[in-house]
Amino acid sequence: MSAPAPLRAALARDQLIAALREADKLVVVTHEHPDGDALGSLIATQLILTQLGKDSVLYIVDGEFPLPYEYGFLGLPGHISAPPTDLAERTLVFLDCGNIDRNPAAAALCIPGAKILNVDHHHDNTRFGTVNHVDAEASCTAEIVWGLMGALGAELTPQIAEALYVGLLTDSGSFNYDSTSPRSHLMAAELIAAGIEVHRIYRRVYEDVPYAKLALLARGLSRVERYDDGRLIVSQLSAEDFAGAAAESSYSEGVIDHLRAVRDTVMAALVRDRLDPTGAAELTSDGARVRKVSLRASDDRVDVSAIARELGGGGHRAAAGFTTSLAWEPLVAFLRAALERQLGA
Repeated sequence: MSAPAPLRAALARDQLIAALREADKLVVVTHEHPDGDALGSLIATQLILTQLGKDSVLYIVDGEFPLPYEYGFLGLPGHISAPPTDLAERTLVFLDCGNIDRNPAAAALCIPGAKILNVDHHHDNTRFGTVNHVDAEASCTAEIVWGLMGALGAELTPQIAEALYVGLLTDSGSFNYDSTSPRSHLMAAELIAAGIEVHRIYRRVYEDVPYAKLALLARGLSRVERYDDGRLIVSQLSAEDFAGAAAESSYSEGVIDHLRAVRDTVMAALVRDRLDPTGAAELTSDGARVRKVSLRASDDRVDVSAIARELGGGGHRAAAGFTTSLAWEPLVAFLRAALERQLGA
């Protein structure tokens, strides 16, 4: 008989703390196209490990740059863009990565015999690590890192607090998502007490918006389509839209929140072309466009992570995504059918 879930979680946490204490050399990584929680958790963990006297490096490949403008103020301590020459001696720490395939560059670090510490809050995490500390009750991975910091005896510096707050603020939807808990607010209080400037961080993340992002939002809103009495709302952004708005790929962040907020919406979807380094649409070998699909649920009956997993993606119950080469019509048909199955209609 297996141990109860709370006991298994406590054992995994203890194993993780022991592994972090034991390791002398580490590499910290996250998923590709990192968001606020991924970057905040990554940076905070790197700072914590360095403070503890560890030889730790933060790995993000050159292809991920430029990072989203709203996180540029954080800095990347100990950053490297190529695998370290002593990789075989280093423990790998994956943060906020529900599936190792979400970052092919980081997955390539997993050489035979590698020790992998998997720290995450996605409920559909595939438990790919040597040690898996997955807390699906946490509002964000940054919340888990905050707890680990105390257990490891690290000091909460203003720089660590700032990185953790960005993770908490963004992945909790500014404390509005269902995952927000009393613990989330206790964490925020401690970070504020450590000296962060809440208003400055909020402005940098949400209000210092380039005009090109506004222009891209206008294009996305002009392409909205609603199906099934408004239960499904979908929009799309093409490579030509990004070029026409002079917008970077990351500028599409936030468009889907406008869709999800529409009355009667049960599920929102934003379909956007994945861009190659030149800004053109990325294509498959047979010439089909590769699209990223973001999903959001506005109804507790719907688990969008289950829908995303049908096409190789994943995420949270209320927020998930996947990559596909399906054309627009069959993709919309898939989304309509998947939503209908979930609603039992």
